[in-house]
Order: sequence, then structure tokens, then C-alpha cells
Amino acid sequence: MTRVLHIITGLGHGGAERQLALLLRHMPPHRVESEVAVLTCTGPIGEDLKAEGVPVHEIGMRSNRDLGALPRLVQLIRRGRYDVVHTHLYRACVFGRIAAHLAGSPLIVATEHSLGDGHIEGRRTTRGVRMLYMATERLGAATVAVSPTVARRLLAWGVRPERLVSIPNCVDVSAFAFDRTRRMAARQALGVEPDEFVIGTAGRLVPTKRIDLLLQAFAGMDGWARTWLLIVGDGPERPALEDLAWRLGVAGRVVFAGETPGVAGMLAAMDAYAAPSTQETFGVGVLEAMVSGLPVLYTTCPALDDLPPRLSPGARRLPTEAAAWSWALGDLSRHGHFRLPLPPVARHYSAESHAARLVDLYRGGPAAVRPATGGVLATT
Repeated sequence: MTRVLHIITGLGHGGAERQLALLLRHMPPHRVESEVAVLTCTGPIGEDLKAEGVPVHEIGMRSNRDLGALPRLVQLIRRGRYDVVHTHLYRACVFGRIAAHLAGSPLIVATEHSLGDGHIEGRRTTRGVRMLYMATERLGAATVAVSPTVARRLLAWGVRPERLVSIPNCVDVSAFAFDRTRRMAARQALGVEPDEFVIGTAGRLVPTKRIDLLLQAFAGMDGWARTWLLIVGDGPERPALEDLAWRLGVAGRVVFAGETPGVAGMLAAMDAYAAPSTQETFGVGVLEAMVSGLPVLYTTCPALDDLPPRLSPGARRLPTEAAAWSWALGDLSRHGHFRLPLPPVARHYSAESHAARLVDLYRGGPAAVRPATGGVLATT
């Protein structure tokens, strides 16, 4: 039995947090015993994990400069005698790799979830951010990139190819499959009539998601007064986006749903999914929408862009132009309510295969999941 401690910054409703929970649910219990250390607070996903029997340890970190969290983390790792320490997200990777090194952990690995072009988890990738990341990266045995796009960015930062593997994020097909009862319940809670058309999006409300462009496109489409725009998620841009909706005159047909554990229900309530983001490390939200049977419009999604288009029917890529989005959204609304079959790309990103590759990494290190020719492992 391999004992693994996952260290993550928080356990709210973010994509990395949901990916960790999905991973733990698909880890073979006869081969891997998992625990989680959260630097800040447990959050709703942490409570779910506890209810499922996963031990969750709160480190109580108060800020990025709370160095007192480091000895507490070292003590936890030494006491637990884990075979593997696996870190997730920037702050947890920096503190977690240092703590695991000081505690003498046999194997230290990290997953890079959120490295964009010029930013990481919303912070700019300044010289200081890169130096700190690379200094601690060398303390581990391997860094896992969630897409070939992220792998290329890490190589450009200076991560050595022999230390880098690419194991993609995954999607929970059973959790996001379309359910008509869930659709009716979600629409009733939102105040949306059964025959009304709903365009939706989900994600953290930050500038790179370009929800401002989506609002402009919605205001410019024909028939918006008979359509709803559902925005699921929260973030620092929310007040400005709400103000923009009022200034565009569409606030009465826009719903800011905020963060919710019921993302599957929100997707079931939608008729089309829009993702105009210009910065993505993978694009889990787009995949979840496709699993729910939604036609998808997107600008950047490595999960799709790194694969042949035939695997993702029903997804259309658009430029960052409000006029193009207005036309495409209007075209979908004219087609009315319909659901698409499960796309091949969903099976490509199965949680079972992701977990199996990580088990191989835990048991044999980077060499266990690398082709005989060497170099970055490409799994997509």
C-alpha cells in the first residue's frame, strides 16, 4: 500500500480542487491510501472529502508570508510517514515541496494546474515568481503538467524534460451527464421558464475569462430579450461585470449565480455553453459542458486544441470578437433546445486512466510513466 499526502492551497469550488477530489474517488483503494493537507481552510470540497472518509488536515496558513505554516507542515509529513507527497497549486507547491524535502519524503511530485501565458493562478509570472517556483521545483522528483500546452510552458521556464510528465486532467462523465429532472429543478430555482433559451458559462470571474466580451456579444445578438445569460462562478471581476450588464441594458436577462456545488445542475439548465477565455491551462469547464450534451463555443481550450477535431463534434472555436460571438450565439438560439451525444473526447479524458498513470508515477517515479525514447510523456 502506497501512502500519499496531497497538499493543496484551499478546498473551495475551483477547478484544481475538483480535480483532486475526482482523482481521490478513482484511486484504487487496495493500492493507494490518500490523505489531504489544506494550507488555508477546508471549504466545501474538503467537507465532501471528509464525508467520504478521506482524512483532511488543516494547516491554518493565514497569508502567503505565514512562515509558521512550514514547521506545522513538516511535522505532519514526518508524523504521517508518507511514501509520496503530491502538491497542487502555486502556494502549496512552494511550501509543500520545501516541507516535504525537510521532512525527508521519499518521493515528491507536483501537479501544475494553472500556468497560463504570463500568469499563474491570477498572479503575474514575474521574475521573482518564476525564481521561487523553479527553486522549489528542483526539490521534487517530477512535475505533472495537465496538458501539453502547460508542459511546453514549463519547459520554457526551465523545467528539465526528464523531470516533466504530461498527464491530463479528467472529466467525471457520470456526474455531468444530462439529467432532465435536474434541469427542471435548476430552471425553477433560477426562475427560467421551460421554453426559454439559456446561454451559460462557468468559471472564476477574472479578466482572462473575457466574460465582458460575452456580455457585449449577448447584448449584440438578435433576440437577447427572449434569452437568458447564466454566469456561474465568482471572482474579483464580478462587480465590474454586473455594472457592465446594467450599462449594456441586459441586466434583466443576466443571472450571476455565484459559486455553487451544483455545477452539473447549472449545466443541465443551459442550452448552449460559451467560453471566450483567452487563457486556459486545460479547459475542464468546456469538457463538462460537452459531457452534459451542450453545443460549445470557445476561444482557448488546450483539452480540445491538443487533439484532432473529430474527437470534439459540437464544439466551435471563435476569435476574440464580440460580433462573431453575437452571430454564433444567435445561430444556436435559433436552433432551439437540443442535446448532443457524449463526444469521444470525454472518454479520452477518463478519471480511471488518470488515476492509473499517477499510481505508476507514485510507485516507479518519472521513469515508470515515460516512453522508452525519453522526453516528456504525452498522453493526449
